[in-house]
Amino acid sequence: MDRIDLLRVFIRVMETGNFSRAAGSLNLPRSSVSTAIQQLETRLGTRLFSRTTRLVSSTNDGKLFYQRALQLVADMDEAESLFQQKRGSPRGILRVDMPGRIGRLIVAPALPSFLASYPEIDIQLGVTDRSVNLTEDGVDCALRVGVLADSSLISRHIADLQVINVASPLYLETHGVPHTPEDILHHQVVRYASPATGRIEEWEWVHRRESKSCPTQGRVTVNSAEALIACCVAGSGLIQIPAYDVKENLIRGELVAVMPDWQAPPLPLTLLYPERRHKSSRLHVFIEWITALLKNQL
Repeated sequence: MDRIDLLRVFIRVMETGNFSRAAGSLNLPRSSVSTAIQQLETRLGTRLFSRTTRLVSSTNDGKLFYQRALQLVADMDEAESLFQQKRGSPRGILRVDMPGRIGRLIVAPALPSFLASYPEIDIQLGVTDRSVNLTEDGVDCALRVGVLADSSLISRHIADLQVINVASPLYLETHGVPHTPEDILHHQVVRYASPATGRIEEWEWVHRRESKSCPTQGRVTVNSAEALIACCVAGSGLIQIPAYDVKENLIRGELVAVMPDWQAPPLPLTLLYPERRHKSSRLHVFIEWITALLKNQL
């Protein structure tokens, strides 16, 4: 490896805190990561990590060198991007993560156009309702739905997703049509449990510009949007869902919107990426592409 590659390996080990995770995110054997760190330590004449059989922790010199390494790699990426932009050919692998429904319904069908425009960029697309750690998992950017906790990540607001209340015709024929949030107490709801925390979401609505919520009852609880919609279509209960998620179900008559005057607050859709001094040219073009795509589709 050249010196810049050694620095990239070092940065990834610092960010993941683990040789194996760093190796996986870099598509390298673990032995190559270990060798790279040994070579860098030999070149610098200092220990960057303290190692045991189970734990890798940075030394004081490692923490000090980390900031300098970030700057050196960012400067190199910026220098390379100057010429890549002239050639019109950003290159490399981009690791992106997003909710499953957005990935399957919107991004995946549009990806061929992006790949055709940038033939030297490869995409590793993660689609899951589970939030990943961008730093530890080596993800370049991620889409998030909902209010975000404070973080060191850079965020770009993409859109606000309208949330609607829906049920299947079969459910409504059997249980009647709810008209107000008070009616929810007498209905079955397909409940959604956060994949990260297990917390069951409450039923939400806005009244006189104030957000309100109440607990729900239901015999089915799921932890993915796909399962939530499938159970609703099958007649297991009411759900609240971003409108784009069930657009086709509504057109086909599989679902019906209810309580249009009692909808939950819109959900922000945000693009996140790690805070670095410079974005790579491949990340820059992808961010611009997906931002335009989502604003057009949503």
